Amino acid sequence: MIARRPRDAALFTMLLAALMLNMSGASAATLSPLVVASGASPFSGCTLGSAPGAVNSPNAEVEPWVAVNPANSNNIIGAWQQDRWSDGGARGLVAGYSMDGGSTWNEVAQPFSACAAGGPSRYNRASDPWVSIGPDGTAYSVSISFQGIGLDNAVLASTSHDGGATWTAPKTLIEDLGSPQFFNDKESVTADPSIPGTAYAVWDRLVSPTDNPRATAHAAAYAGPTLFSKTTDSGATWSSPTVIVPTANKQQTIGNQIVVGPDGTLYNFFDLILGTGKNGVDKLHGLNVAYTKSTDRGASWTAPQVIAKLNTVGVTDPNTGAPVRTGDIIPEPAVDPVTGQLYVVWQDSRFNGGRFDEVAISTSTNGGATWSAPARANTPKGVPAFTPSVRVAGGKVGITYYDFRNLTIGNTDTLPTDYWFTASPVGAIAFGGETHVYGPFDMMTAPVARGFFVGDYAGLASVGSSFASLSVRANDANTSNRTDTVFTAITP
Repeated sequence: MIARRPRDAALFTMLLAALMLNMSGASAATLSPLVVASGASPFSGCTLGSAPGAVNSPNAEVEPWVAVNPANSNNIIGAWQQDRWSDGGARGLVAGYSMDGGSTWNEVAQPFSACAAGGPSRYNRASDPWVSIGPDGTAYSVSISFQGIGLDNAVLASTSHDGGATWTAPKTLIEDLGSPQFFNDKESVTADPSIPGTAYAVWDRLVSPTDNPRATAHAAAYAGPTLFSKTTDSGATWSSPTVIVPTANKQQTIGNQIVVGPDGTLYNFFDLILGTGKNGVDKLHGLNVAYTKSTDRGASWTAPQVIAKLNTVGVTDPNTGAPVRTGDIIPEPAVDPVTGQLYVVWQDSRFNGGRFDEVAISTSTNGGATWSAPARANTPKGVPAFTPSVRVAGGKVGITYYDFRNLTIGNTDTLPTDYWFTASPVGAIAFGGETHVYGPFDMMTAPVARGFFVGDYAGLASVGSSFASLSVRANDANTSNRTDTVFTAITP
């Protein structure tokens, strides 16, 4: 386990650039020094998980999530994919943890793949890292674990009681063995903020065809309902999975994520994908930002309610057309822990006539009964803005996202990408005063997984009146260490 501190001249240059932006008045928030949270891969000696045609990116980290310990705000835990494969998943998941508010970091392999000590021998890949911390300091983490060659897959859960330094042997929430028909995908876990020992996990279960890179079965019929499992004993046991969002033929959910209101109501947000034809409803075809809620801690759930169409057109390099894999079909929610006001952000092309994705936001002040019309949260620059994250802290709604504003016309050799923060007072949708978090970095250096890939999501958490950001930055032209996770605290 290695402590990580701010790195080298390149990092100094980024910090100087951010300082100059602040001095120019273009920024509205204060950043702590940018810190590299990830280190050398703990899986460097692992040769498991290979498959014909699959390319591994050693030392590459992607798709981070982050949580702050309510019992000790100096303790921050992140989780990310380590050593990404081109055709799905990574050699394993790694937890990074800090005991000093993010100034220094240590890392440890989580027991979710055969490459990790204590991991399941059946599964040599893992994906979709997630972490959430309860009021007593118990940290919950989950994984999609599967095989590079083979059909077996599962949702696994592990807990930490020492700030992320060690993790328990994984518990199996669901397991599908030997069949190409089922694949469990895009799981998340949310610790109940007011009940110690309680956490909620949700995911979609795809029913043929699947997203497993080795599955060969295809069928005209498919579904993807949302499944739910709960622990009330700090992860020692989990309830048997139940379907909370049933889906019909040619329908599925993805990106399920629970937030908990101050009154204890659970809100599960997701992308509701509805097929065309007679099995769909005309105005709701395609992708839809949706939610369902439970007022009895998950025992029962309302029918899904659609908030808005999700009008993503995907993200490509504006100069070359090369694909960039982003959080284009994944809504990200947040709840004000004081008032219960709900927020959700997603990628949408509605603000520019369907030419490229930007950041859309909608809010509800009445428990989801009604929602505001989608509004643009990013400052328009005529380029894609993507993979937004949202949280509420200190009377502000904060959003982070990537964009391509520093890409010049005719540049086909690199893809300069920047990371930004913007905020609005709670109770309003009035974003402005962007803060440049870091960049530009060259997205072309990132691992390729159906496009240049730093993650379907990035980490953002609230800590007091500030925000804790854990995201992925590519290391320009460094093919032996393509990406790192980087941390900063943001105070609006």
